[in-house]
Amino acid sequence: MSSQAGSPSNEHAATESAGFHDLLGYRLVSLHENEVVIELALESRHLNRSGVVHGGVLMSLLDIVMADAGLQCSDPERVRRALTLSLTTTFTGQCRGGVIRAIGVKRAGGRRIFNSSGEIRDQQGQLLAMGEGTFRLRSGSEDAVS
Repeated sequence: MSSQAGSPSNEHAATESAGFHDLLGYRLVSLHENEVVIELALESRHLNRSGVVHGGVLMSLLDIVMADAGLQCSDPERVRRALTLSLTTTFTGQCRGGVIRAIGVKRAGGRRIFNSSGEIRDQQGQLLAMGEGTFRLRSGSEDAVS
């Protein structure tokens, strides 16, 4: 896996300010070709009425890392964007606090459509959720022609 961290298109797409992303409050840990890692320090706003992390927060984090895992581009001046076509999530554990880590990996894809998988773990390594997604690159996001 070759690192793409630091190239303008990859870094910008994964770190730019955007309403809902800002609301979640996660931070980018690493960005490599076909893999993205983010972390979220849980706050009371991320918890449900039972005091555990809300499933919607977990699904959102999975959607973000799985989509971002497929956005690397050979042209560093091009910012790529994707939209979610399908997202399947399985919840496997609960967490009441601390920092959770989401990892997304691009598994396969063509020119416009790609598939990714992801997982979220707590600080002890317990699996909280896993997901599979299908994403489509938005128009204008295709790789540059050589």
